[in-house]
Amino acid sequence: MHTTLPAEARRLFRTLTVDLRDPAALPEVASVVETTVPGGEGERAARIYRPREGDLPTVVFLHGGGWVVGDLDSHDLTARTIATLSDAVVVSVDYRLAPEHPFPAGLEDALAATRWASDHLADLGGTPVLAVAGDSAGGNLAAVVAQELRDEGRQLAGQLLVYPATDMLADLPSHTENGEGYFLERDTMHWFAANYLGDVTDPGDPRLSPLRGRLAGVAPAVVVVGQFDPLRDEGLAYADALSEAGVPVTTRLFDGLIHGFVDMGRHSPAAQAAVEETCALFGDLLRRA
Repeated sequence: MHTTLPAEARRLFRTLTVDLRDPAALPEVASVVETTVPGGEGERAARIYRPREGDLPTVVFLHGGGWVVGDLDSHDLTARTIATLSDAVVVSVDYRLAPEHPFPAGLEDALAATRWASDHLADLGGTPVLAVAGDSAGGNLAAVVAQELRDEGRQLAGQLLVYPATDMLADLPSHTENGEGYFLERDTMHWFAANYLGDVTDPGDPRLSPLRGRLAGVAPAVVVVGQFDPLRDEGLAYADALSEAGVPVTTRLFDGLIHGFVDMGRHSPAAQAAVEETCALFGDLLRRA
C-alpha cells in the first residue's frame, strides 16, 4: 500500500476484504442496525450487531487499517464474529481516517463513541458491562480509549487487543524479522504512521503510543498476536507492561499466523481456531465482569 495514494489503498483494501468475500462466510446475527454515534466533530456512522435477544455486554469495536484504510464493511466479518463468539452486542464505529483527518481525529471519534455507549448501555447490551476491542490500528485506539476512560472515571470491563500497534517509537525484532513477505510490511507500517501523525512532533505521546502511558488501573485485557506479524513484539510488550502494572491480562501468541489472521479463518483452519479461542477468552472476561 505504501506505493499508492490513500484513496487507491482504500479501494484495494475494500476489494480484498469486501468484494472478494463470500457473503456466506458472514456469521448470522439476530440483527444489524445502521445508526450514527457522536464523534469528535459531528456524527459518525456505526453499526450495532446483536447476536441474540436478551441482556448482553456491550463492546465498542474499532477497526484496523493503519488509521488510513478500513471501514464498517471491511470489518463486518470481524464485528459479527466477536458478537457471536463472545456473546456481546458490538457497536462498530466508522471513525475518521488519515491523512485527511490525522491524529487526534480518529481517537476523538473513538472516545466520543465509547462515552456515548457508556451513557446508553440500557439501550445497547442492557447490562452495565462495557468493553472495547480493536485490531491493529484499532487495537491502538482501543488501548488508548481504555486509558483515557479510566482517567475520566468510566471504568471499562475489558479490552480485546488483536495485534495492536502500541509504540510509535519502537524498534523491535519482529519489525525486522517479519518486515517483508507477511502481508503487513514494515514500509507500509511507516506509511500508515506518517499519514496518521501528520504534524505531530512527539510520537511518544501516550495517546499515540499507549505503551508509554500509565497502565495501572486500566481494564483487564486479552492481547493476541501472530508469530509472523511485524507488530508481534509491540503486542507482547504491551501485555507484559499491563501485567507489571497489576492489570489482569491474558496473552496468546499464535504460532504460524500473520497480521490480519482474524479475517482469514475461511482460508486457514489455524486462523479460525485462533479466532475462536480469542473470542472465547474475551467472552469469558466479559462474563466475569
